[in-house]
Amino acid sequence: MIERWIDEVKKKVRPEMLGMIAIHHGLVRATSKDGRRISRMRLSYDKDRLSTIVQDLKRRDGIGEIMVWINEGELSVGDDIMYVLVAGRFRQDVFPVLERLVGLIKSEVVKEEELEMA
Repeated sequence: MIERWIDEVKKKVRPEMLGMIAIHHGLVRATSKDGRRISRMRLSYDKDRLSTIVQDLKRRDGIGEIMVWINEGELSVGDDIMYVLVAGRFRQDVFPVLERLVGLIKSEVVKEEELEMA
């Protein structure tokens, strides 16, 4: 998926707007933030909220493209949770938007339920 996204971005974004592509790849960990062992996770997300956030961040100066994929359903340890791609002119344009986007996804878009080992 990531290679296909990169190819799409290179074709779609004007060359003067494309100097960097940053990617976040989130995975299901074997432990919760407080150290409990987990075996799986249930994940859902608000597609409308995600779309609003992405459209807002795409308007930032220096940003050429944003792509997001979020896995829904019951996920096991090691499964992919999300891919987030931000492309733009310079790292000082791209990194803050990537960090902001991932933070907003985690705080406002996804609902995660960690399931402990039996």
